[in-house]
Amino acid sequence: MSDQPKSIHQFKVKLINGTEKNLSDYKDKNLLIVNIASACGFAPQLKELQELREELKAQDFEVLAFPSNDFGRQEPLEGAGIQEFCELNYGVEFPVFEKTMVRGEHAHPLFKFLGDKKLNGQVSSTPRWNFHKYLINKQGEVVDYFYPFTKPLSNKIKKKIQRLG
Repeated sequence: MSDQPKSIHQFKVKLINGTEKNLSDYKDKNLLIVNIASACGFAPQLKELQELREELKAQDFEVLAFPSNDFGRQEPLEGAGIQEFCELNYGVEFPVFEKTMVRGEHAHPLFKFLGDKKLNGQVSSTPRWNFHKYLINKQGEVVDYFYPFTKPLSNKIKKKIQRLG
């Protein structure tokens, strides 16, 4: 088990337009990976996520958003509709990926990895609702996680990101 990669860089995911993306493309960037939903009460966090990205992008920081319908069927939109919602309502410029299952046996392998300490070596925390956030360092390792009620612009999140350098 110890020879198993402890990095998200092993995964491939699809952007909202269907283009495959290797997460290894984000080597040398600190990341905040977030499962989002347009009809969720936490959706205004999209604006804060964009502001956080703007504030810290010079420090090699990026936000990756994964729409999910796993909680309360709060992502009724599909594909371009999700992208449009994020851009028009919240000015989102960070990458938005295809609608993804983030928990349970059908969860995407990335989210199985993010939520299981046996796989990522660091944290055990599967999303319990929309806007669960995972902090990833430049080596692709899971460093920490934040529950949905932790706002993206909170000092708690900003300080953790800045400490990663």
